[in-house]
Amino acid sequence: MPAVTVENPLTLPRVTAAIDGVFDHQDSQGGGGTITNGDTQWMTAGSGLLHIEAPPESLVMSGGLFHGLQLWVNLPAKDKMMAPRYQDIRGGSVQLLTSPDGGALLRVIAGELDGHAGPGITHTPITMVHATLAPGAELTLPWREDFNGLAYVMAGKGAVGAERRPIHLGQTAVFGAGSSLTVRADEKQDSHTPDLEVVLLGGRPIREPMAHYGPFVMNTRDELQQAFDDFQKGRLGTIPAVHGMTSEGI
Repeated sequence: MPAVTVENPLTLPRVTAAIDGVFDHQDSQGGGGTITNGDTQWMTAGSGLLHIEAPPESLVMSGGLFHGLQLWVNLPAKDKMMAPRYQDIRGGSVQLLTSPDGGALLRVIAGELDGHAGPGITHTPITMVHATLAPGAELTLPWREDFNGLAYVMAGKGAVGAERRPIHLGQTAVFGAGSSLTVRADEKQDSHTPDLEVVLLGGRPIREPMAHYGPFVMNTRDELQQAFDDFQKGRLGTIPAVHGMTSEGI
């Protein structure tokens, strides 16, 4: 049985996107839900909470698979103690776009892409896009010059940048300065991976000092100590049992 995670991130928005399968989330602020194909959960921990996330018992018992992506996004110092928030973003609510030749499908989950906004609410300017490219398709997207940019491959193989540097499953490409991002799918993909699946992500750099330990991310060591004190004294709340799970993950 996969391990159930019981975690206490204090200051990081956490993004879980389900590509295939089912995933449950529950937290001490009452947020949570179940995501499945194409859905996204966006949890902002802010001043602190506890959470549990795991595949549902039915999926575990049936031996099913979950394919997804999880990101941790830092908050600027001024927002680190904001009230926690949970966003449930269904696959049908994301902004769908296609390339001019129809070779690529884009799902804008958060931020803005060429004037098209996704439903995810962020606290610093961020753009997150899930792109599917058919074999041989090439995609060049406008990108804010004050943003950094990266591409993470969830399936398939292809190339990035004007130089067409090769990239494949599990690799991340970091783009340099510029006003566009280019991704291309190889003409031939593996038999079990018909398309290139890639997440394009970027945002305006925060450029603040950072202190972190375990799941806690703050700006100073003193703030880290306060975070541990809050956790140990129960100030982050408790997680109600859900889907047969307890706060110990049993």
